[in-house]
Amino acid sequence: MRSRYVAFSRGDEAYLLATWHPDTRPTRLDLDATPAPKWLGLDVRRHEQVDATHALVEFIARYRIQGRAHRMREISRFVHVEGRWLYVDGDHVE
Repeated sequence: MRSRYVAFSRGDEAYLLATWHPDTRPTRLDLDATPAPKWLGLDVRRHEQVDATHALVEFIARYRIQGRAHRMREISRFVHVEGRWLYVDGDHVE
């Protein structure tokens, strides 16, 4: 999760797509939003290994756009495939 946050903050589309499960991975990401967010921090609230190949991660990512602070809270699902944890999808939490 932390490496994906860093990839988002650096606009590293290739890494994000490579760590996304192929069944749910988009063909491309729009990381060139205008105005661009300034990522401020990541707080991993919990992580839970559901079984040998499935895990959940709850996090809050903080960012700023045009001087205004925002936060995104998500519960993400990951699956372990061929020695790597891949992002599957997530649910945004209010």
